[in-house]
Amino acid sequence: MSNLVQIHHGKGRADRSNPLGFLASTLSAAVARNGYYIASAWILVERGYGTAGVATFLAIVSVVEFIASPLAGVAADRFDRRCLNVAADLSRFLVMLATACALLYMDVFLIICLSAALFSFCDRVALTSSQSLIPVIAEGGSLVATNSAVFFVMQLGNLGAALLAGPLLQQGSPALPFTVLAAFFLFSAGCLALMRLEPASRDVRIAKISAALIDLSLRRLIVVYALLYTSAVLVSVMGSSFVFQEQKGTAVDFGYLEAAWSAGSLIGAVSLFRIERAMSTHARHLMLLGLTALVLMALTSLPTPWTVILFAALGFSYNLGRVSVECTLQSLISIYLLGRAKGIMHSVAVALGLLVFGIAAAVGDRAFPSTIFFSFGVALLVSILCLSVGVIQTQEKGET
Repeated sequence: MSNLVQIHHGKGRADRSNPLGFLASTLSAAVARNGYYIASAWILVERGYGTAGVATFLAIVSVVEFIASPLAGVAADRFDRRCLNVAADLSRFLVMLATACALLYMDVFLIICLSAALFSFCDRVALTSSQSLIPVIAEGGSLVATNSAVFFVMQLGNLGAALLAGPLLQQGSPALPFTVLAAFFLFSAGCLALMRLEPASRDVRIAKISAALIDLSLRRLIVVYALLYTSAVLVSVMGSSFVFQEQKGTAVDFGYLEAAWSAGSLIGAVSLFRIERAMSTHARHLMLLGLTALVLMALTSLPTPWTVILFAALGFSYNLGRVSVECTLQSLISIYLLGRAKGIMHSVAVALGLLVFGIAAAVGDRAFPSTIFFSFGVALLVSILCLSVGVIQTQEKGET
């Protein structure tokens, strides 16, 4: 852990009740957040908008997140992160209720797209402020343990959303899922409102550090995060079309695949303990990207029963990678610059996502979702090769 992070932990601590309140908030918000995206994607596919409609929906989300990420990062570093998170949760609650009401009277595609723009802005503020609180919640303890607990709870919430979304979507009314899920954001805001943190004293040396100082290891970390993020969102977006078009499944079948993803993610969230010392951080990241690439490519050829296992493997590799990236970032960056660093990292990831989703929207229904999965898997393998060559060249320069 960097000295800057250690300085922070000595000056600002959470009280003993904060971890439980924070985890309860994370769990509840994860149910609502993942449920929102599952419901939106399935409703668009079911109403006949297909892959192009879902890709457009995600493109809107990505554009807003690209703009909002740096702003959310600066806000998280300047204002009280807990209060910022509460405000974002209440905003997401209101957006989902408004979406539920509007869906009863207006065009589904228009409403979901407008909702996505508002929701994604609030969502980015909430996630940035929430994840920037993790080093404080750790209370000077293990970042691996705290991040694993947070991401385990987050994926548990995603699993709950996947199991809940299927039955809600089967009821026929598009407004019902959004109404039920909105209540989870209200509960999340309540948990955060009851949480208390002792203010940390700002160290002069930390305050004068420039956020523009990004070394080579951080640049590699940003690339790894961008690739993991894009693969995860691609699966989430194309998953509905994959089930509906290629497997001729129902909303419940789609929920099963989302549940498999979340189950794999639960295992991935707690696996860093086992392999943390078995290999270097960079080697671990390359291994996880390689696993993701191979699984995406396998979706084109393996039959339906194997699909559930493949989605679980994707969830495993993604969440293990996310926990590893978060721990690495928090050990490299000062707590007072963590929000801005996360904003930069997410902006790069969203830019890559926009490129991929733009291609998916242009291709539309002319290509099967499994073909898009395969193509991105090949792109991941090429990226792994480039990252490996870059590391070797850096090591050779260091030796000379």
